[in-house]
Formats: sequence, C-alpha cells, structure tokens
Amino acid sequence: MRYCPRAPSSQWAPSKRQILVAYPPRVPLARTPTPLQLLERASDRWGCGKRIWIKRDDLTGSTLSGNKVRKLEFIAGHAREEGIDTLITCGGLQSNHARATANVCAQMGWHCELVLRGRAPEETGNTLMDRLFGAELTIVQPDRYSAGLDSLLQEAAGRQRALGRKPLVIPTGGSDPLGIWGYVAGAQELASDLAQAGVGSAGIVTATGSGGTQAGLTLGMGLFLPQAPVWGFAVCDDAQWFQDKVRADIEGAQLQWGDLRGPKPQIRTHDGYIGPGYGRAADDVHQRIAALAALEGVILDPVYTGKAFHGLCQEIPLGTFDDVTDIVFVHTGGIFGIFPHGEQLWRATDALMAAAD
Repeated sequence: MRYCPRAPSSQWAPSKRQILVAYPPRVPLARTPTPLQLLERASDRWGCGKRIWIKRDDLTGSTLSGNKVRKLEFIAGHAREEGIDTLITCGGLQSNHARATANVCAQMGWHCELVLRGRAPEETGNTLMDRLFGAELTIVQPDRYSAGLDSLLQEAAGRQRALGRKPLVIPTGGSDPLGIWGYVAGAQELASDLAQAGVGSAGIVTATGSGGTQAGLTLGMGLFLPQAPVWGFAVCDDAQWFQDKVRADIEGAQLQWGDLRGPKPQIRTHDGYIGPGYGRAADDVHQRIAALAALEGVILDPVYTGKAFHGLCQEIPLGTFDDVTDIVFVHTGGIFGIFPHGEQLWRATDALMAAAD
C-alpha cells in the first residue's frame, strides 16, 4: 500500500444549477440523508494529496440494507400503487439485494420468494436473515440458475399467482429503469452534501455488480453536479458488460421518465480489481479492509466495497483521479458478506498487528 505525502486541497465553488425532477411513487424506507464523512487518516495514507470522503450508505437502515433499500423505495412505491402483495427476486445465497427485499416485504406485510443460486441452504449471514424475515427460499443449482434465470423467475411468479397472490418480479440487484431512481435521488442528496461541505471538484467511486447503482449515480450526477465524474469499479464481468448494462438502464429510464432526459452521460468503469471472481477476493483486498477498519472504524466487505475501495487507492497514484481534488467513495453496505471471509480477514489483521510491532 503506497504512501504519498499530503498536499493542500484546492477548492472551488460548487454548482448552483437547480434541477427539478418529479419522482415516481416512493415508500420512505431508508434512513436518509446518510452522512458524508471525511476519512482523514485514510487520506493521509493513501490519498496522495487528495481528500478521500465516504458516503455512508451502509447506514440507510432496514437492517443495514445499504444501497439496496434506495432502489427498493421506488420499487415498493410502484408495487403499492399496483396492488402487488408479493415480491420475487434473485441472487446468490448471500445476496444483499435478496435480503433487503425480504426485509422490505416484512415491513410492508407482503410475501417474498427468493430464487437463490447455490448448492445447499446456508444457515448464516444473509440467508439466515432471509428466513428470519419470513422469505420463501427456492435454492437452484448454479448451472441451472445460469442457464435459465428468466424462466425460473417466471415459474416462481406462476406459482404465486396460482396461490392467489399478485407478484412482481424484480431483476438482479433491483437494477432496471425503476430501480435506477434510487441513485438519481442519492445523487441529488450527494450533490447537496458536497455543496454543504464546500467541495465541488470531486470524483465519485462506487462498487458495481449489477450496474444499477452505477447507472443511477451516473445519470443523477449528470443532472445535479455534472462536473463530478462517476467511476464504477467492477466486482464481476468486464468493463464492456457494464458499459452496455449501465447505458441500457439509463436509456430505459430516460425513455420511461421524461424528467431524466439530458446530456448523454459518460460511463466510466474499471475492471482491474475483480480478483479471482465474484464473491472471492485476493489477500490485498482483505488487507485493505483490515487497514481501513483499524484506521477509521469503517468496515467494508470483500465482495463489493472492499474491492472498489482497494481499486480506488491503487488508482490514485496512477493518475486516474488527477482531474479532481476530492474523491467520494459511496459505501453501498454489505457488512454481512464479511463472515464467509472470516479466516482470511483474521489473517489480515494478524499481519497488520505483526507489522506494527
């Protein structure tokens, strides 16, 4: 982990551009606004003269649902308007989005079915919480899941309709033209945060797994603070997949919601820190997670935020963020994802303590 001496940060006036957006129906599930926090010690160690901030969307409430609940506010708003009583969604056994959806259903008094990729139920972490929230779990072998997810979701919807329920199928990560509103609203909130902090020259960094958060931030910052570039650090797939997915989500939202039309947004994705694959992380990511926790008391997870924050720190000295003075890392949550990586994280903390002796 490279150390760079701290240099004074320049400031410039934040944008005074006023944009009025008519938001679709929304259920106020998240605890917002979330804090924007300056990471002083992390900035000294890894910032190379830049200030590193963190937008604490791990603190959105709904049992630490992170970024997922922002999207689900609008999905739930639509569902309530349409008389939906069942939400169906999908993901891995430890899916944060699936757990957040189960939590929302419990709050709304709705049924929930989760179609989860895996070989056997896991009685820990997010899967345990899914059950506590009363979700119906349908466990599907990985090869079958990959070959026919759309069919599996439609089969689930058919089962629920046969039981007299009115279901809504939510795609992976809640990433679609409706879910994108969560981070259009999040971008408006972040633009206000930066104005209050006197920061204008900021780059925004987020982990990207299904593309919805990156799409919402990219579109939203383009509306509310267009001089702030948004970078998505991929945790799976490659940059081209995210370029295509984010563009499709944005174009779908702009087509459906006239208020979101504007200049063509620039999509930026970095795929150099995926490591051994989705849900797995290399030792350097575990070490970064342990180091940040000890420095700032902030916990990241090895699946999403740990990879993205590690990538951010690695890219600063390479010049990726030379056009900005400040960097905002959007902490999208996922704390329950640390537990399957307990052994690796324990070793990382041992290494930190040994280095300090």
